[in-house]
Amino acid sequence: MFTATLAWRHARAEPARLPLLALRLLPGGPRRRARGLLNRSGALAAAYARWDEGARQEALSLVDSAARGARPRRLARLAAFTLAVERPDAAAPLVRRLPAGRARERLRLRLAAQGGARDEGTAAEAAAGPAGVEPWLAAVPERAGRPGGGAFEPEATRVLHLVTNSLPHVNAGYTQRTHRIVRAQAEAGLQPHVATRLGFPLTKGIADTRPHLVLDGVDYHHLLPWRAPRDDAEALREGLRLAGRLVERVRPSVLHAASNHGNAALALALGRRYGLPVVYEVRGFLEESWLSRDPARTTSDPFYVGERARETAAMRAADLVVTLGEAMRAEIAGRGVDPAKVLVVPNAVEDQFRTPLPDGSALRTELGFAPDDVVIGTTTTCYPHEGLDTLIDALALLRKRGAPARVLIVGDGPELGALRRRAQDLGLGEHAVFPGRVPAGEVRRYHAVLDLFAVPRTGARVCRLVTPLKPVEAMAGGLPVVASDVAALAELVEHGVTGELIPPEDAEGWADTLERLIYSPELRQAYGRAAQRKVDADRTWRKAATTYLDAYNSLRPVAR
Repeated sequence: MFTATLAWRHARAEPARLPLLALRLLPGGPRRRARGLLNRSGALAAAYARWDEGARQEALSLVDSAARGARPRRLARLAAFTLAVERPDAAAPLVRRLPAGRARERLRLRLAAQGGARDEGTAAEAAAGPAGVEPWLAAVPERAGRPGGGAFEPEATRVLHLVTNSLPHVNAGYTQRTHRIVRAQAEAGLQPHVATRLGFPLTKGIADTRPHLVLDGVDYHHLLPWRAPRDDAEALREGLRLAGRLVERVRPSVLHAASNHGNAALALALGRRYGLPVVYEVRGFLEESWLSRDPARTTSDPFYVGERARETAAMRAADLVVTLGEAMRAEIAGRGVDPAKVLVVPNAVEDQFRTPLPDGSALRTELGFAPDDVVIGTTTTCYPHEGLDTLIDALALLRKRGAPARVLIVGDGPELGALRRRAQDLGLGEHAVFPGRVPAGEVRRYHAVLDLFAVPRTGARVCRLVTPLKPVEAMAGGLPVVASDVAALAELVEHGVTGELIPPEDAEGWADTLERLIYSPELRQAYGRAAQRKVDADRTWRKAATTYLDAYNSLRPVAR
């Protein structure tokens, strides 16, 4: 019932996004065949296919051509496509051409939410989104104890983590951090439990209706309602009902929410109801990621303003704020959060990442790399702000110079098709390899293939602020890291000691540095050894678990 109502509401709210999601869910062969069928099925269907394969400009050109002389209904569908692919610049002229009516109004509000409208009236409507944290707290009874009476006695060693998604269904830096934190906490003597956001994993199209599973000895709980909520307000009410039952059963002494503010709002409401301290772990800034996806977006756009306000409210309301690095800590303090309650627990590695890398020779051969190739690569999610196009462009320059360079990009994401297309257009052929997503347990096999680990993030605010996990794992294995010279990455990579920092979005600068390192194997090895020592000293989950334990103890008891 939940999946059916969720699909129906998504179809009604944003049907134009469904074909994109369906293509993303298909494996390689069926996905290519589906694109072939769409390419033969009209301009709009072909636009979906071109977008999925990375030919973004071709897709938008198809929409532009189809819009000429189109009737209102077709024009609305074309506008909806441009909004589904988050191109408000292309959507705005189409929406303006629509006659007054429900379709135009609906698209106009979605356009404003994406930053594509600049008139004050529309901006105000788009900014008036779901209720923030404080209104919800005011609606939750101030009491410690079970609804209906009876003492609530928390167990001192138990902590309940509230997260968006989790392993084994989603394998990303976010879910890996969650799992490694809770495993390390369990080893330190705590009893951690994890609850995922309402409806997960059904919200990801994964037909797993188990409310509880155990993964590596840690209890994961899925909050699965009978039907999908109509809006954010109902989602928070239903989340509070289901998570409240879990709190009463688990009896945690601390609630630990991780980004974003939706998880924080639920934790704060539960904390107020049961008299429990709340930790909010800020792992990123959603509004900054949103800003980075389109150069036309600005910090004055309604979505950015609204999300920033909600995140800031959550930080201020929590008893303790945890974050990943000093640049993030400074940003949080700059929002008016007391610096004394902001704690840095950086990304770290498990012991398995500190062991020698496996032999990578067989996989190198399987991927088509020659013994004398210098393989530069990364394991990542392919988002625009990752700057992987800069790495592709740098490879093209290196190949022109005759350098024995190859690039390996391991991972999936919305930009993967566009990156493959870019490499193809630059004539890189087998010199740029994209194996797609690999299981988490396979990551170190791919590390063993690399000679240099690259983090070519752009200069976007989100990249300057947020410290990623993947380069820490690479450093633990003794890989030298080359990274963009932005504050968050400078916290990880010490220039000239553990790797090198290069100006972001400068393909020629990247090519120059990489070329020098290609012909300096001794320097690469020295960087790798220093990187490994740095991780061993500062970045283990065992050390992080001790930090969390001390922080939890400092919060007990909390008077509310």
